[in-house]
Amino acid sequence: MFGFSLSKLLVLAALIAAVWYGFRWIQRRQQLQQSADPDKVERDADPSSEDLIACSQCGVFVPAHGGRSCDRADCPG
Repeated sequence: MFGFSLSKLLVLAALIAAVWYGFRWIQRRQQLQQSADPDKVERDADPSSEDLIACSQCGVFVPAHGGRSCDRADCPG
């Protein structure tokens, strides 16, 4: 009744191989979807950061947007 025949062992090996390769195929598909998804790309960690530019007169870095000067009395910037 529970004897091990060659045909039963071959069927069992084929089933195990099919499940193994099926899981590998699913895992590869998920990895390709994650790498191709543009929404999963990491953005800047600090969204409140600003670009800075150097003042042309004194070299102090000031925000690029906002029109603020370097706040020095002797600088025209």
